[in-house]
Amino acid sequence: MPTIEPSGKILGATVEGLDLSKPLSEKDRAFIFHSLGMYGVLHFPKQSLDARSLKTFSRRFGTLEIHVANIFQEPGNPEVMILSNIVENGRSVGMADAGQGWHTDMSYNSTIAFANVLYGIQIPHRGGRPLGATEFANMHAAYDDLPEDVKLRLKDATALHDFNKFWDMMRHEKGSTRPALTEEQRRQRPAVSHPVFLKHPITERYVLYANPGYTVRINDVPEQESKELLEFLFAHQLQPKYQFAHHWAEGDVLMWEDIGTLHNAVADYCDNEHRLIKRCQVMADFVFSDEFGSSTLGYHHSEDS
Repeated sequence: MPTIEPSGKILGATVEGLDLSKPLSEKDRAFIFHSLGMYGVLHFPKQSLDARSLKTFSRRFGTLEIHVANIFQEPGNPEVMILSNIVENGRSVGMADAGQGWHTDMSYNSTIAFANVLYGIQIPHRGGRPLGATEFANMHAAYDDLPEDVKLRLKDATALHDFNKFWDMMRHEKGSTRPALTEEQRRQRPAVSHPVFLKHPITERYVLYANPGYTVRINDVPEQESKELLEFLFAHQLQPKYQFAHHWAEGDVLMWEDIGTLHNAVADYCDNEHRLIKRCQVMADFVFSDEFGSSTLGYHHSEDS
C-alpha cells in the first residue's frame, strides 16, 4: 500500500510504496489523482524505469503529448522527450534548456496539460549538493489571495496564450541554440484563449490560470490595461510565499499537475555537470471528462492508505 509524507511546504509530498514500472491498479491511480489535488507535486523516489514504462505509467492519467518541435524524442517512443545538457560525438542528446523560466506547460494548447511526469536518470552535483532543482508556485493560493476588485474585474475574463512567446524568449534572451519555429510548426500551435480563473477538476476550486511563459494578453480589455493587469498577476503569483522547490536525486520520478501550479527549471549547473531527465506530458482530456468525475473523485485519502 502506498504511503504519503507531505513536504510541510505550500506544495509537495513524497509517495513511498509504489513501483511505477509495474501496472498501476485503479485504486493506486485514484490515490495519485487525489494526492495531486491535495499537494500539487508528488515525488516518487528510487524508481527504475525505461522509456516504455515511463510512458505506460503517464498514459494512465490522460493522452500523452508529442512535442511540436519533434526533437529529442526517445526512439520508438515519441511521447518521451529527453532533457539533457550532455553532448556525445558533437551532438546534443536532449533539450538542454527545457523549462528555464516560469510557465505552465501547454497553456498554449486548446487541450491544456494536466500533468508532467519526469524521471531523473543523471543529476548534477557540486560540493555534495544536487543542482538543477525544479521550482513550483501554487496557483490555488495565488487565486485565493487576489484582491477582491481584481477577482471581480477578471471574473469572466479570458487570456490569450502563445507557444511562440516562450520559445522566442529562450532563443533571444537566454541565447538558446533552439532553432526558430518553422511556419508549419507555428501553424500547428496557433494562439488560444483560456479563462483567467479556471475551476480545477480535482479540487473544484478556482486557480489563477495565467503565466509569464505563454500568456500574452487579457482579451476584451484595452491593451494598456491588459499589460498592467498581466504585470500585476505575474508579480503576484511568483511571490516567495507561494513557492516550493524539489531537489533531485537519481531515480526520482516527479509528477506535478499543471492546472494549479507554475514551474521553473533552475539552470545552476555547467556544461560539464551532466543532467539527464526523461519526460512525458499528460493532456487534460481525461480530467475534464465525465468519466473522470465518476471514477476518481470518490476516492477517500488517508495518511496510511
